[in-house]
Amino acid sequence: MRYWLLKSEGDCYSIDDLKKDTKTSWSGIRNYQARNFMRDDMKKGDLALFYHSNSKPNGVYGIAKIVAEAHSDETQFDKKDDHYDATSDKNNPRWMCVDVAFVKKFKEPVSLEEIKHDPHLEGMMVRQTGSRLSVQPVSEKHFNYIVKELAQ
Repeated sequence: MRYWLLKSEGDCYSIDDLKKDTKTSWSGIRNYQARNFMRDDMKKGDLALFYHSNSKPNGVYGIAKIVAEAHSDETQFDKKDDHYDATSDKNNPRWMCVDVAFVKKFKEPVSLEEIKHDPHLEGMMVRQTGSRLSVQPVSEKHFNYIVKELAQ
């Protein structure tokens, strides 16, 4: 099993939206490195920290589970969607997504400030200045520390 951090703007798609929907496609990702993580490395059963960006506070709000491995992101072919990509080919799609399901919402978020200042979380990608990647690997040690020690 691998562990991940999935970023979403809280006012765009939140942990509460995922709880209500129970599962969703993690679509609209238009960064090659994030796409490659989903396409090449994410497997059914992997767990992810659900992170809200542009929120008060920015941070981890809960846990999601990967329930379907990489498949074509249909938003790339929808001309009405913000994530439409006119250069993508249906026979060889450029953009992929995985499906995620709700697991748990934390009583209180684990803020980015907490993550940045906790020495136990040294090396987490989200701590790096300018880290904007919406799909990031997380070590098992860091995942477990956030879930078992910091989350309420």
